[in-house]
Amino acid sequence: MKVQGQCHCGAIRYEAEVQAGSMRICHCLDCQIMSGSAFRTNIAAPAETFRLLQGKPRHYVKTAESGAQRVNGFCEECGTQLYATDPGTPKRYSLRVGTLAQRDQIGSPQAQIWTRRRVGWMPPLDGVGETEGQP
Repeated sequence: MKVQGQCHCGAIRYEAEVQAGSMRICHCLDCQIMSGSAFRTNIAAPAETFRLLQGKPRHYVKTAESGAQRVNGFCEECGTQLYATDPGTPKRYSLRVGTLAQRDQIGSPQAQIWTRRRVGWMPPLDGVGETEGQP
């Protein structure tokens, strides 16, 4: 499924292809802090389908407790987080679902990761698989 996304101010726009029904929820502490919420919703897009249409994201390299690094792309004007990917030559982009125009059409979450970090007031989601840490 082809999707289009953009930051809040419209300075950065992109397109990519995703597999509908493959959205994941991440409850890790980094996602909680970086999103300013209790979790973050993501959907993977193969790198060969990701294309910037307008603007140039600023990048922040996040190092996880494991030592793994992720390049986070965001708009330096409005601060919207757009994606995360691997350093070097990316194989895929983890798109931030809230930036997608088609967020209602991509389907509901299929998996949750880092559920051991889920905030206490967030109940488990019926029918959505769970992994306590990184799959």
